[in-house]
Amino acid sequence: MTRAKGDVLQGTLDMLILRVLVREPLHGYGIGLRIEQVSQEALRVEEGSLYPALHRMEQAGWILSRWGTSENNRRAKFYELTQEGERQLAVEDEKWNRLTEAVQQVMRFA
Repeated sequence: MTRAKGDVLQGTLDMLILRVLVREPLHGYGIGLRIEQVSQEALRVEEGSLYPALHRMEQAGWILSRWGTSENNRRAKFYELTQEGERQLAVEDEKWNRLTEAVQQVMRFA
């Protein structure tokens, strides 16, 4: 995953993918596009990062995949969140909240 400027913390990609899949199952391109759109193009997920992450998350049981037809009538693999994925998203969300709170504390009081 890349940003227009700077790096994104490691582990953030999993959290973003899980969050996007809460709404609905999506194919890989759709996941990347949704992250880009919601972040107002501040975040872009490269294929070289996205698909290995999806494979790893599927192996961990956080997501399931199935073949289907995309909106442009092409065969595509769609990913959906599992119950284990929902639990993992809660864990990732908590870690993110602790991290951002800690950074805010440093920025305010250092």
